[in-house]
Amino acid sequence: MTWKHLQTALADDGYVASDDLSVAIHLALTLGRPLLLEGAAGVGKTQLASSLAAQRETKLIRLQCYEGLDAAQAIYEWNYQRQLLTIRAAAEDGETGKAVETRIFSRDFLLERPLLAAITQDTPPVLLIDEIDRADEEFEAYLLELLSEFQVTIPELGTITAQSRPIVILTSNGTRDLSDALRRRCLYAYVDYPDRHTELAILKARSPHIEDRLGAQIVGFVQKLREEELEKVPGVAETLDFAAALMGLGIADLTDDPTALQYALGTLLKTQSDRAQITVEVAGRIAGRAA
Repeated sequence: MTWKHLQTALADDGYVASDDLSVAIHLALTLGRPLLLEGAAGVGKTQLASSLAAQRETKLIRLQCYEGLDAAQAIYEWNYQRQLLTIRAAAEDGETGKAVETRIFSRDFLLERPLLAAITQDTPPVLLIDEIDRADEEFEAYLLELLSEFQVTIPELGTITAQSRPIVILTSNGTRDLSDALRRRCLYAYVDYPDRHTELAILKARSPHIEDRLGAQIVGFVQKLREEELEKVPGVAETLDFAAALMGLGIADLTDDPTALQYALGTLLKTQSDRAQITVEVAGRIAGRAA
């Protein structure tokens, strides 16, 4: 499959990818390398992994990163409660020693977390490591073995190597710098806010029943709104919510009812300062320029 065919296949699933992003995905699939996607929140990085899994008809395994994430939540941990019950049962039967230890540290007592689960699937899944920049720097060290060798070392069991290599997508919103070691193991693409033509294509793909005039006005309005000095710039997901809200309110033209338009801005503006800044008058002026 060429990158153009991949781009078309993703579009059929409702994900409109730029040429640069489509080429990056194609190379990651061809070379078997993880793909690191950076960009602002809401530009479609996470959705790409979901659409790619749907397009390839495979499982999506997601690891949501956060501060304090460690190997127990991300890779594996032992089922301590079951181990304790087994030890007690063995003791009652007079069984002790190496045999019991070997049994309780077998795969039957291992709880697979997303990273380990991703390399033990029969069919290559899509592994989404979402918002890696929110995890601690120490956690990146856990990832290096997985991303370079696609294997996990468990002291009690040894090294578990991937049955089939997962398709790995990492996303970052740029809240902190990632290590050079992590970047070296990945291909890279920057996902920016879409241009007007691309965002309109996304809107039509996700809301096929929207009127052409309203769709063009919505995209024009959001594109102009992003030029304002906002605390949180609305992403593509907010554009889709905005469109759904307008249709739900029965608005067919953004310039008809500025007050109703203001009500729908809760889908685009997510902080009090931004809501205070974009008044009815400002929203009406932006709508007029976008029409």
